[in-house]
Amino acid sequence: MANYKNYTNKEMQAITIAKTIEDGQIVIVGTGLPLIGASLAKRIFAPNCKLIVESGLMDCSPIEVPRSVGDDRLMEHCAVQWPNVRFIGFETNEWLNNNDRMIAFIGGAQIDPYGNVNSTCIGDYYSPKTRFTGSGGANGIATYSNTVLMMQHEKRRFIEKIDYVTSVGWGDGPGGREKLGLPGNRGPIAVVTDRGILKFDKDTKRMYLAGYYPTSSPEDVIENTGFDIDVSRAVLLEAPSEEVIKMIREEIDPGQAFIKVPKED
Repeated sequence: MANYKNYTNKEMQAITIAKTIEDGQIVIVGTGLPLIGASLAKRIFAPNCKLIVESGLMDCSPIEVPRSVGDDRLMEHCAVQWPNVRFIGFETNEWLNNNDRMIAFIGGAQIDPYGNVNSTCIGDYYSPKTRFTGSGGANGIATYSNTVLMMQHEKRRFIEKIDYVTSVGWGDGPGGREKLGLPGNRGPIAVVTDRGILKFDKDTKRMYLAGYYPTSSPEDVIENTGFDIDVSRAVLLEAPSEEVIKMIREEIDPGQAFIKVPKED
């Protein structure tokens, strides 16, 4: 018999992602953990949220997690199949009409205390140690949408100054986005990692630890963060129920495409 009492940090991360989504929000998702979290939100926490993807598919409701934004499993259960340009226009229109109902998920290789993200390169841009795929749609999404950032929580990723700013967070702090010509009423609202959830102080715009998993601790987060991090406001997050873990493993990602389940002894 399957054991759903034990869960992985990635499963906890996906559940935390799901809980950042509010009912009725429009959710820009990619593949992987964001889609698992968004699918979970649609089934349990925010049943009236609308999932959209960069390929132009609107109001998706996949039976199980797709492998890409063009996967047929997304197309079969979506309300509208638009071309990509319509997706971009839809996103921009939400900002122009000052609608705050859209939320988006992006990731990267590095992040700084103000939520600026690097998904371009490690080292010098012209002679990098490592070159990544770059922005894709992340820069435009971070410009016009409130974002939740996903990272693996390691000291080499959470650093004081990132090597390249692919997607702007809060810039250099209060007023940082406006100085760059970006809308100041949009920006990162949280960072969900495999150790907990971090949010941004409304006055300083600097990241702080808001909640940690039962498998982690404030000390663990401090040890794995490459800059000073406030943990005084951190609370212990509730462990997931067996029913939620069962739903992830048996319904949303039964093939373990993005979350590997450890074998039982």
